[in-house]
Amino acid sequence: MSLNRALQIGVDGGTLSQTNGMTVRWGERGVKMANKVDEELSDDFSYIVRLRNTDLDGLKRLSTALTSINGIGSRTSTTICRLSGLSPNQLTGNLTLEEQELLRKTIEEYAMNAPLWMLNRQWDKESGEELHLFGQDLELTHKEDINKLRSIKTYRGIRHANRQKVRGQRGRSNGRGGLTLGVKKKK
Repeated sequence: MSLNRALQIGVDGGTLSQTNGMTVRWGERGVKMANKVDEELSDDFSYIVRLRNTDLDGLKRLSTALTSINGIGSRTSTTICRLSGLSPNQLTGNLTLEEQELLRKTIEEYAMNAPLWMLNRQWDKESGEELHLFGQDLELTHKEDINKLRSIKTYRGIRHANRQKVRGQRGRSNGRGGLTLGVKKKK
């Protein structure tokens, strides 16, 4: 029975339904979550995989789980899977310790192996290198760049300091945040 067929039939009074090895949990507004049944998970399955100071969900596909790390999007995650030789469709919790170490090494060397246009810091102002930053490094570098713009009082830095739009967007009507709008009627 397919998942769509299970949705059409519905569940009478229960909260779980099992179809084709998938457990479907039903909530007030339909399907909340679909996970693999515990019987299909291996004995050494780990529900949480720690990588780059981030907890990855072991029940998600590898390419999807990697996107929870700051600095890794969907395209970068599939590239990392391809470079490491791992399948992007396998569950993250099924990774062995050797595969996790291979993934760590691939992420560390990503800037050297990926094309230049896929890097998030193609020219570092301080070192002049091509980098790809992940996690806390990405956040700290972004804050340092904004603080440098503020300290040298560039136009962008002043706009950041005043919490205004920086890239030329319309500011008259949108993003006015917190102000009461409208005209009060006379009585």
